Amino acid sequence: MYLADYHVHSTCSPDGHCTMAQMAEAAVAHGLQELCLTDHVDTIYWDTYAPRTDFDWARSLRQAEEARRLWGDRLTFKLGAELGDAALSFERAEKLLSDAPPLDFVIGSVHMMGPRYGHEDLYYIPKADKAYYDDVIADYLDDMLALARWGRFQVLGHLTLPVRYIWDNAGIKMDFSSHLDAVEAIFREIIPRGIGIECNTNRGAIPLPDEMILRLYRKMGGEIITIGSDAHTTQYVGCKAAQTQELLKNCGFQYFTTFTKGKPEFRSL
Repeated sequence: MYLADYHVHSTCSPDGHCTMAQMAEAAVAHGLQELCLTDHVDTIYWDTYAPRTDFDWARSLRQAEEARRLWGDRLTFKLGAELGDAALSFERAEKLLSDAPPLDFVIGSVHMMGPRYGHEDLYYIPKADKAYYDDVIADYLDDMLALARWGRFQVLGHLTLPVRYIWDNAGIKMDFSSHLDAVEAIFREIIPRGIGIECNTNRGAIPLPDEMILRLYRKMGGEIITIGSDAHTTQYVGCKAAQTQELLKNCGFQYFTTFTKGKPEFRSL
């Protein structure tokens, strides 16, 4: 079984706790063959929401070189990025990407509520009832659709992310069953253009997206799908990679995907 983790953060992210070399060491220890570092490259600063058009790529490249030097003989190491909240400013997102070195892989992600809720960070979603959360999800999916239409990335990240924070903050289990029309609209945008989705293992919690959405994506013809832990510490590198491959097989997939220079490579499940 070929094991890869395509959503990992280092200290080049504001919420990362370990260097790329430390994350690569963990990947080897956990039996992975491939690791892609996808640090946060966002159109805003998290603390102030101020516009952002720069990223310290030199630091990222130094860490990537160290990781390859120490572990490259035992691990295929790729450099990517998680491009966050491009829908807030596609102009700033274009600038961030144009300044980047050659990347193997880019995740397009949304971490905010949508425009009706002032693009507040989902991390701080308040305790409320299910009707409120369904409205937040609908608003969030508006930005996801805009991101899908822009499309300068390889996969959409953690499509059902609000589920994580609703559970973490309120202990309420939500799904996207009331929003399948919106999800289908997103898939109609990305599938014909060769853009995929990720199955985010959510550090061992419910996968994002879950089986219902994975089956819908496959039914609509989606084939490109990566597996990523969203690890910010060495503990979670490669978390549930093998189990997620079994989940994908049960949903009708024959392959999962890795990337080199933005091009998909299909790995048998």
